[in-house]
Amino acid sequence: MNKTLQNMQKASCFSKKNGKKICIITGTRAEWGLLEPLAREINSDPDLKLQLIATGMHLSPEFGLTYQEIEKEFRIDKKIEILLSADTPTSLCKSMGLAQILIADAYTELSPDIVVVLGDRYEIFACVASAMICRIPVAHIAGGERTEGAFDEAIRHSITKMSILHFTSTEEYRNRIIQLGEHPSRVFNVGGFGIDNIKSLPLLSKEKLQKELNFEFQDHNFLITFHPVTLENSTAQQQFTELLKALKRFAKDKKVGMIFTKANSDTDGRIINQMIDEFVSKHPHTISFTSMGQLRYLSTMQYVSAVVGNSSSGLAEAPAFKIGTINIGDRQKGRIKASSVIDCLPNQIDILRAFDKLFSTTFQASLPNTINPYGEGGSAKETKEILKNIKLEGILKKEFWDIKF
Repeated sequence: MNKTLQNMQKASCFSKKNGKKICIITGTRAEWGLLEPLAREINSDPDLKLQLIATGMHLSPEFGLTYQEIEKEFRIDKKIEILLSADTPTSLCKSMGLAQILIADAYTELSPDIVVVLGDRYEIFACVASAMICRIPVAHIAGGERTEGAFDEAIRHSITKMSILHFTSTEEYRNRIIQLGEHPSRVFNVGGFGIDNIKSLPLLSKEKLQKELNFEFQDHNFLITFHPVTLENSTAQQQFTELLKALKRFAKDKKVGMIFTKANSDTDGRIINQMIDEFVSKHPHTISFTSMGQLRYLSTMQYVSAVVGNSSSGLAEAPAFKIGTINIGDRQKGRIKASSVIDCLPNQIDILRAFDKLFSTTFQASLPNTINPYGEGGSAKETKEILKNIKLEGILKKEFWDIKF
């Protein structure tokens, strides 16, 4: 029998003395914000051992060295640097290669019983591919979703097929994973992880938040995050220009404030970040952040009129605050959306129409009745219990689940 497999089977036998080793891998600030409640649940369980691997944007000065926020509460077992000083398709492919090489050494050193990942990032794809070859079972959070405007769509479904356990945010997404051939007994609808933070974090008061942000909220405020649409060539600058044209309608209004969070390390993300810096330098009542941190980001949602852009937070978290979302373009196309989400095309005229709808009497009256399709919280605890109690012996072998027609 292969020595690696022998070690894997030995590690998979649950032991209260040593604890099942659950390794969470994170590469971005937003992803960690969702994983943090789960990490806290695992870390506080005496029968489990938490391992953390930080990679990607977390280790980049350009993106705020966000691993330092993680280390305020948790021990990071391995830091894996993979980002190159570019955001071209070639550089991203090379980063994936680095991730796959370096993560294999980390697996050998840490010998986790199970690896936990979230979402659809390219660096996570590389980490999961290595885990599959190393015969380490993978638990995938937030599979089954659709984002037809980004290559994340293909990455997410690929991660699903390489994973053993699946934790979805809605029943529709659970059914989609089963449609991909995963056995129903290994697919769990636990709800959206972002809701846990809203329920559990001590969100900041407006006064304290204003001091921490060094920003004074106006009568109306927008929280703006726009990422490149990665399946479209050279559209980042064009689309973000259209958004900024629309925002100029409000920029000189003393009653309107704008808070930008910068784009991630996707292709052409740097173009958007440069445009944000230029816009903020020319307009009052505007401010930008490379990383706000989960507490400040969610606290800000309490005091804004809308989340604007194409971030998944506008679909998953914003409805819990009963605020509007202006969702621009195709990046989130296919995701389940609450009634508080206003879809629009990535051009100035349609974006302004969306703002008109946002401030309409009818739409504003509907917001208190918003129902968040991603649940009411408790996802982290439920997921931890499943990971804790699942038997890992023989789990790597899985049959394709055929849907009967």
